[in-house]
Amino acid sequence: MARSARAGADRSVISTVLGVIADRQAYKNLCYVVLAGPLGMAYYAFVTMGLVVGAVLSPVGIGLVVLFVTLLLARLAAGVERWLANALLGLELRTDDTDIASGRGVRARIGTSLEASSTWRGLGFLMVRFPLGVIAVVLLIPLSTALSLVSAPLRYPYAPELVTVNDEPITWPIETLPEAVLAAAVAVAIGVLVLHLSNAFAYVARQMATALLDDPASEPGGGRT
Repeated sequence: MARSARAGADRSVISTVLGVIADRQAYKNLCYVVLAGPLGMAYYAFVTMGLVVGAVLSPVGIGLVVLFVTLLLARLAAGVERWLANALLGLELRTDDTDIASGRGVRARIGTSLEASSTWRGLGFLMVRFPLGVIAVVLLIPLSTALSLVSAPLRYPYAPELVTVNDEPITWPIETLPEAVLAAAVAVAIGVLVLHLSNAFAYVARQMATALLDDPASEPGGGRT
């Protein structure tokens, strides 16, 4: 009976480790990771430049326009992020823009946009996306290695570049079929690891997106802010 329980536990562990290969959501999470790097860096550069330039030029008036345009575009970018989170992370984020939409006149809409908590929470999310983007880039390094190794049985002999240390590429010379099969197996193992890491990354991203991009009124016990 003890052997049966141990065998069941072993099968459970194997299913947990390898089950990610057949998990559709894991690949959506991986797509989110792939997009996180360039988007996070682009958001950080845009928001930082807009806020700095706007603050510097605010004494001459045009800086206020730059700041407002930055916030407006940040709201649009937050909307894109909300859509990505819903499409790739399996969330159902909503935003309450009824007060902004109901504002009469340009000045009224400007005022309600600046007062809306969703504007500032969205801006905060865009800034937090930078460290997430850096982590995503790190995750993509082993993924690129796996992609270069997985086709080894079809490409050998060749020497894929694994990493670069002190500007010197570290390669793996693959010259025989057994070596190529081993390289493909290593690629699969790396791919499984990357999928698990992508799931962990997506979990953190879900929590942050829910906290900063969702309408507080849609949360249980939440109130409109």
